Amino acid sequence: MSDVIETDVLIVGAGPIGLFAVFELGLLDIKAHLVDILPKAGGQCSELYPEKPIYDIPGFPIVTGQGLVENLEKQIEPFHPTFHFGEMVESLTPKGSNGAPRFEVTTDNGKTFEVKSVMIAAGGGSFQPKRPPIAGIDAYEGKSVFYAVRRMEEYRGRDIVIVGGGDSALDWTLNLQPIAKRLTLVHRRDDFRAAPHSVNAMRELTAAGKMDLIIGQTSKLKGEEGQLSNVTIKTNDGSEIEIACDRLIPFFGLTMKLGPVAKWGLNLHENLVPVDTEKFETNVPGIFAVGDINHYPGKLKLILSGFHEAALAAQKVHRYVYPDKKLTFQYTTSSTSLQKKLGVA
Repeated sequence: MSDVIETDVLIVGAGPIGLFAVFELGLLDIKAHLVDILPKAGGQCSELYPEKPIYDIPGFPIVTGQGLVENLEKQIEPFHPTFHFGEMVESLTPKGSNGAPRFEVTTDNGKTFEVKSVMIAAGGGSFQPKRPPIAGIDAYEGKSVFYAVRRMEEYRGRDIVIVGGGDSALDWTLNLQPIAKRLTLVHRRDDFRAAPHSVNAMRELTAAGKMDLIIGQTSKLKGEEGQLSNVTIKTNDGSEIEIACDRLIPFFGLTMKLGPVAKWGLNLHENLVPVDTEKFETNVPGIFAVGDINHYPGKLKLILSGFHEAALAAQKVHRYVYPDKKLTFQYTTSSTSLQKKLGVA
């Protein structure tokens, strides 16, 4: 059993709003850990539109999604947040009493947190992998079919089939090929949406006979008790190829789902979490929701709105973390103590 991780606040979601929440909490001497199902910070900005320009961030006439994320990461460096990537928060159990919230939170990777507040900044929910339309695939999921690579060593010496044509599929093809017994990349067409240098590297490996590329679609799975032994691939000319496979990794994109948050006893409104507009707290004291996942009259799903929500939520979190300490509002432009925290004084 893993040790319990104790911190002030657990932030669920490491997108722009979750990152800025670290900043607002840090100014108030509140420590935070962040959990995100994705392998890196940035949420939708990094995963869905890293190159897309954003025009409505104050002070930035134009900034890309990835550029915004990188600036936010730099901004919170003085507060040394701890990230837990590739994990999804599963359960939340209230432990507090006498008006002092406490929560035990667990992840699907076996981590347990003891925190004073939880801030949900998960955008429209958690990113969930899209399941490919292959009959019976659910019987193999988590045993020999995986939608993310968490520990590369588990793939050493395996017959690996990766399905997809985007950056994730190509990146993991190149990363796993050196340690695989044999690696096959399957894509429905001989045209890829990944970075050109990754596609070129994959084609060089294929030409050298170090991996296989099959143009077609995975149609059948074979194996017992959740363990794959073979997959059948239907090629574009209608023929079928059966190849050895004990690890299948489909990259069919991501979809948004509210996920386990729906089971935390929160009031819900059309799969969103209602909050008040004074402190963006949910119906459960100590649990806050900021960004696209929350709902209130007049809500605008804008990044700048989420920044405002995180700032006000942090003020109330301070009362839970430091119940006996008076909070004096300060400006970063004039407060020497805040400037010292930021390393600029």
